[in-house]
Amino acid sequence: MADDLGRRWLFADQLGPHFLDQLRQPVLLVESRNAFARRRFHRQKAHLVLSALRHRAVELGRQARFVQADTYTAALAQIDEPLTVCGPTTHAAQRFVERQESVTVLPARGFVTSRADFANWAANRGRRRLLLEDFYRDVRVRREILMDGTTPAGGRWNFDHDNRQPPPRGSSRLGAPDPWWPEEDEIDVQVRDDLDRWERDDSVGFVGSDGPRRFAVTRSEALSALQHFVEHRLPVFGAHEDAMLAGDDWMAHSLLSAPLNLGLLDPLEVVEAAEESYRSGHAPIAAVEGFVRQIIGWRDWTWHLYWHFDQEYRTRNALNARRHVPDWFQDLDAEGNVQARCLSESLRGVRENGWAHHIQRLMILGNYALQRGWRPDQVTDWFHRSFVDGYDWVMVTNVVGMSQHADGGLLATKPYAAGGAYINKMSDYCGSCPYDPKVRVGPDACPFSAGYWWFLSRNAERLRDNHRLARPLKQLETLEGIEEVVLQEHDRGSEAP
Repeated sequence: MADDLGRRWLFADQLGPHFLDQLRQPVLLVESRNAFARRRFHRQKAHLVLSALRHRAVELGRQARFVQADTYTAALAQIDEPLTVCGPTTHAAQRFVERQESVTVLPARGFVTSRADFANWAANRGRRRLLLEDFYRDVRVRREILMDGTTPAGGRWNFDHDNRQPPPRGSSRLGAPDPWWPEEDEIDVQVRDDLDRWERDDSVGFVGSDGPRRFAVTRSEALSALQHFVEHRLPVFGAHEDAMLAGDDWMAHSLLSAPLNLGLLDPLEVVEAAEESYRSGHAPIAAVEGFVRQIIGWRDWTWHLYWHFDQEYRTRNALNARRHVPDWFQDLDAEGNVQARCLSESLRGVRENGWAHHIQRLMILGNYALQRGWRPDQVTDWFHRSFVDGYDWVMVTNVVGMSQHADGGLLATKPYAAGGAYINKMSDYCGSCPYDPKVRVGPDACPFSAGYWWFLSRNAERLRDNHRLARPLKQLETLEGIEEVVLQEHDRGSEAP
C-alpha cells in the first residue's frame, strides 16, 4: 500500500511524478520564507518557486502535508513520522538532510544518468580530461539516444557547425512561432500578494521586474510547453541557436530549463520527444541533435561535475579576479545607464524575464565579467539569484569553470573571452550602438573589443601555456596602442559602459 512507502519530502525542484515511488505516496512540501530572506533573488524566480510549490500542494490535496514556515528546521519540527527524500541538488541541502535522524536520503533523480554512472565513466578516463563531448557520446550509446545501431543518427555526432549561423540579415526577429505561455490563476495572485507584503515588511528584497509568469509551474503546463516546442519551434531551433537579436528575446529556444529544473519534466521524456520529432521527419537532425546535446550532454555533465569536484571548487580564482560586481550589474541596470547595446539588451532581458539564452549568458554577460576581472564567486551568486532556472548546481560549474575560467582550465580548454567582432557577427546589437566594435581606443571604443585585449594583457603570464591562445597572445606583443588600451580600460573600471 502507498502508506507503507513512508512520506516523501519533495524539495521545490522535485515536483514531478518521477520523484515519487507510487502515485498515491504521502508527500511533505515545505515553503521556507527565509530561503528568500538571505539574498536578493529575482522577483520572478521567487514567484515561480512559490507558485510551483503551492500548485503541487493543491494538486496533491490530502495526500500532501504542506508546511509554511520560516525555516526548514521549523517545518520539520512539526513532522512526527519518518521521511524519505531523493538526494537534493546542492551541497548545503545534502548536508542538511543527512543531519536529520528521521530522514532517509535516497539516490538523486531528475537526470538521465546517475552519479554512479558518471563516477564509473570518470574512473575509466584515467588521466584524460572529463570532456563534455566524450561524456555526451557515451550517454547516447548507452541510452540508445539518436543512434542507428552503432552509428549516430545523421552520420555525425555533432552538428554544431550547422547550428552557428548568424541571425538573418535585416530581420529584427527570427520568425519562429511564439513560445507557449501559461495563464496565471488565483494561486499566482496569492503569491504576488504575499511577495508584495513581504517587501513592504522589509523582510525580503528582490531584483528585476514582476511578472507576468512566463514558465510552467505544474506538470500539465510543463507537458504543454514541451509539446508546443517540439511541434512548433524545434524544427527551426538549430541553425540560429547561437544568434542574438535585440527584438527577439526568445528566438527559437525551448524555455524548458525552468520546468526541468523544478523537476516537472523528466529529461529522458524530453529527449525522447525530440528524437521522435526527428524520426517522424518533422524536425531536422541538426536541430534535434543540438537540443538533445543541451539536455543529456550539457545539463547532465554540469550536474555531475558539481558533485565530482570538491566543494572548494566554487571558491577557485585561477585568474586572480578581485574586482567586486558593481551595483548597476547587480541591479540589472534598473536605471538604464548602460549604453553598450549588447550588454544593455541582455540585462534588460534578465530584468524583465529572469532569463536570457545561453549565448547572452556566456558571450555577453559572462564575457564582460571575465574581461573586467570581477570576482567569480560573486558572478556565480549573481547568476544563481538573477535567473529563474538558476540553481547552485547549475551555476557553480557553468560560471566558475566555463564562463570565468576560474578553475584554470579543468572544464574549458580556453577562456570564453571575445571582442566586439564576435558580437557584431552573431547579433544585430552593434548597428545602433554608440560604440564601434572595430575601435579599441577613444570615446567610441567598444568595451568588449578593448576589454578583450585588457583581459589578455592582465593574464598573459597565466595563460601563456594555453596553446589555443598562442595566436592572440603573440598579437598582443605587437598590438598598436596596447598601453593606451590598458590604461583606458583600467580607468573605466566598473563603471556602466
